[in-house]
Amino acid sequence: MGTLANVIQRVSVVLPQVPKPVRKLDLKEKIIWSGIALAIYLAMGQIPLYGVPPGQQDPFAFARVIFASQQGTLLSLGIAPIIDAGLILQLLKGAEIIKLDLKKPEDRGLFTSATKVLTVVITVGMAFAFAVAGIFGPNPSPTTMFIIIAQLFVAGIVIMLLDEMIQKGWGIGSGISLFILAGIAQQVMWSLFSIIPVQDGPLGIIPFIVSSALSGNLGATILRPGGFPSVFALIVTIIIVLIIVYISGMRVEIPITSKKMRGFSGAYPLKLMYTSTVPIILVSALAANMNFLGQFIWSQFNPSNDSTFFNLIATYTREGNSVIPDGGLIYYITSPGGFEGAVQDPTRAVSYVLFMMGMAVIFSKLWVELGGLSAREAAKNLMGSNVQVTGFRSANVTIESLLNRYIPTLTIFSGLMIGLLAGVADITNAFGTGTGLLLLVDISLNLYQALMKERLDVMMPGLAGLLGK
Repeated sequence: MGTLANVIQRVSVVLPQVPKPVRKLDLKEKIIWSGIALAIYLAMGQIPLYGVPPGQQDPFAFARVIFASQQGTLLSLGIAPIIDAGLILQLLKGAEIIKLDLKKPEDRGLFTSATKVLTVVITVGMAFAFAVAGIFGPNPSPTTMFIIIAQLFVAGIVIMLLDEMIQKGWGIGSGISLFILAGIAQQVMWSLFSIIPVQDGPLGIIPFIVSSALSGNLGATILRPGGFPSVFALIVTIIIVLIIVYISGMRVEIPITSKKMRGFSGAYPLKLMYTSTVPIILVSALAANMNFLGQFIWSQFNPSNDSTFFNLIATYTREGNSVIPDGGLIYYITSPGGFEGAVQDPTRAVSYVLFMMGMAVIFSKLWVELGGLSAREAAKNLMGSNVQVTGFRSANVTIESLLNRYIPTLTIFSGLMIGLLAGVADITNAFGTGTGLLLLVDISLNLYQALMKERLDVMMPGLAGLLGK
């Protein structure tokens, strides 16, 4: 570990980094810097990659919302390398393969440096894999491949620095959350208000309702062919958002008292959505990678769908520049593409929802054990915070036993709920996709809390410090 740590530290010194602000910025300045970072990120999504022909297939289309990416642009990889690097290191730390104490500044710095180094490695690896697999066009020349990889490498460094800038105190929250939130909000706004013409009228449901009302054909707005935004999808989106907001506020509260401050009492909250949105991100990433792998196997070994063995994995059909799964395992674990696809093949719709729920439960349990959320770790954190659970002896074993009454059940429930909501939203054409809506609500609530803490820090800095600001 010592040798590896030295290598990471030496390599990280070469990588560019953003310095911390020399003074504490006020809320207005942080909002401005966050806006600048977001503007740069969105601008990168409008710059096409040089050497990539337009209209190429996109096997990661349904995962773009998670990675805040745009196919064929400088954001083709989006924040995927940062997310992957962070999750890999977090899982390695949780499994104690990497032994670091993040309460120590030197270990925390090493973890940050390792994340940056791994992000760069994953960026180059993903760019090379995409180019070889033909995601950016079939059979690119070595020169074209090098140019594409170089562009994505530079873009990856810029994205990493933007996220680092916000996290180091120049902005609010984290860059990753901000970029994901902006991408999802953009999709929802397009579904609501876009006036771009499609087969039956404006794309956005609001302009389409106005257009249909003027032509005396409001019935056409309820369900639209082609998966375009409809009144039905709008109602589903509103219902799902309300459900997510409602259950996000539900929690089990364990009464606690302070050992140091006499008379201080409070509650240790265990959210009903205990594992938050991390498991559904992992499920979506898994499905996207399986679809990518299925396309690669199909294009290399079974382009005619005539191999019995490979047909069990996946069969595909070309539709223009797109490749669509139409059979095999991959077909049944990917979204049917909306309400029309679900009606045409209910079996696929049901299997997709069950896959989302089952894998979300598995990843929830895995994340609890490896992400430091288990009853044992929670008990350690409570004991280390100099608080005592009211009515229980102050011992790790006792507190762990109490938490074990709730955490395993909350873990399974959390996985089932996020898998069910994401799956149902996807097969009913909800705006922003099911995973997107979960992330939208979760990130929005976290951003709101961050803003309130910033305001509290300005108005009552003493109280903000007491609350851990």
